[in-house]
Amino acid sequence: MQKYSRHIWKLFLALYIVYAGAFIYRTSFVVDGSRYFSLFDDAMVSMRYAKNLSQGHGLVWNPRGEKIEGFSNPLWVLFMTIFHFFPISTPKISLFIQISGAIFMVLNLCLVKKISDIVSGGSIRVALSAVILTAFYLPLNFWILQGTEVSLLTVLTSLVVWEAIRLIKSGGFSCRLFILLGIGTWIRMDMIVPYLAILAFLILSSSRHRFKNLGWGLFILLAFSGLQTLARFSYYHEFLPNTYYLKMTGYPLLLRVAHGMFVFMKFIHRSNWLLFLFPLSIFFFRRDKTICFLYTILLGQVTYSIWVGGDAWESFGGSNRYISIAMPLLFILFSISLDQFRVKLLGPNRDKHYKPDKLISWGSAVFFTCSLINFNVLNDSSKLKNWLLIDRPHFVDKNEIRVREALMIAKLTDNQAMIAVTWAGALPYFAERNAIDMLGKNDLKIARKNVNYLTWPGTSALAGFIPGHLKWDYEHSIGALKPDVVVQTWLDIEKAEHLLCSNYHKKIIGNSRMYFRNGSPHISWEKLMEVEKKE
Repeated sequence: MQKYSRHIWKLFLALYIVYAGAFIYRTSFVVDGSRYFSLFDDAMVSMRYAKNLSQGHGLVWNPRGEKIEGFSNPLWVLFMTIFHFFPISTPKISLFIQISGAIFMVLNLCLVKKISDIVSGGSIRVALSAVILTAFYLPLNFWILQGTEVSLLTVLTSLVVWEAIRLIKSGGFSCRLFILLGIGTWIRMDMIVPYLAILAFLILSSSRHRFKNLGWGLFILLAFSGLQTLARFSYYHEFLPNTYYLKMTGYPLLLRVAHGMFVFMKFIHRSNWLLFLFPLSIFFFRRDKTICFLYTILLGQVTYSIWVGGDAWESFGGSNRYISIAMPLLFILFSISLDQFRVKLLGPNRDKHYKPDKLISWGSAVFFTCSLINFNVLNDSSKLKNWLLIDRPHFVDKNEIRVREALMIAKLTDNQAMIAVTWAGALPYFAERNAIDMLGKNDLKIARKNVNYLTWPGTSALAGFIPGHLKWDYEHSIGALKPDVVVQTWLDIEKAEHLLCSNYHKKIIGNSRMYFRNGSPHISWEKLMEVEKKE
């Protein structure tokens, strides 16, 4: 197998590139004769900041608008900004972000192979198994190929894990590890979690360099955190991003943590809890530092996900954005465990009559294949079509609706119009209109409110918490700010009816319900009438 390993490795990389290309194409759609590419809506919020920065408006959501940090991924926004300096059409620019995500994933697969090699002692089976599980894990591909910063965070996490394992094995010390982790906190602030997990492990496991790790680790962390905080305060006059107040305040701590535990246990159950217990069997065979280290990073991300109450998109199934960056480590542990079982069964004292080599090898391959499918199908056969790209990936249908709405708004209003939205990404980006974020990511007042509901109406106390989506104020967003068009509303629409009925015309355009402010000079009433006639 050693002879053909390089060719097998290249084959699987080629297969992944084909899969990623097909995935990206399946996220596109045709509107008015043009093919559009759009990212996950949260990523499109970052794209709007990037676009405004490239046009000289600064790091703001609205040109000439209030300075609010409605993002939590500053280096990723700057990365997106680079693409906006090139003459790329608006329908196609998201494609380049998606391609960059695929490139980051390929780099990550190379690092997964390197980590597997060093942890398993060069086992080709372990490396290929871990790479295949990582490459074709649907949730990870969704977050990466739909334009979120998970792509860069995943490859960075794998890089620092590889670097740290080399230091653990050699007993050495390197500031470079902490600098890479510090850069990670600029991509997303919660990379402080793996930073602290790695720092704590190195301090406890390396008596030779304990004080070096402690001193340099804390110094570099404080330096990177301090610089980011100073930059934020000087520009936004806030110590924390607006997204922190939106998601982490105004909701009881115990309920938030309970929901985080609930969605994590649901994730394990849907993915098949036996597959998550299986990697723990590795401790029957070996208990060295590298195995404990991988579990430390994985446990750190799981703990953080529970602490923040999980993600807003847990209904997708699979790992959320916080856990996804550590899933390659779980797949490495899974692959090592499977190989250890195979080696144990094929040991020197085996009974060849009852345990033939081929039977054990084929059994191992069948178990691996079933596990690969189970990790992705998530106990729901409909997910198989998503994984195989027979059905379009999650949220593509909604992205298409948002783009159609955006183009219609651009047609019916001038560039001075103000629109009110709940989907704060794709719609304002493609409409190129100033917007009011009714769910508060880009609104200081709403972000600091208490949640309107402790849980989503009609759901249980544990299942119904949706971080970042339970705060809104119609009196503020519609009554005080007076948008020219209310494109979307949220829950409790009856509380907005007195504002909408007295000041707005309700129009049904396609499958969308919109409200146009009476007498607004920024609305083309003639075009609106023409659209209504066509409808």
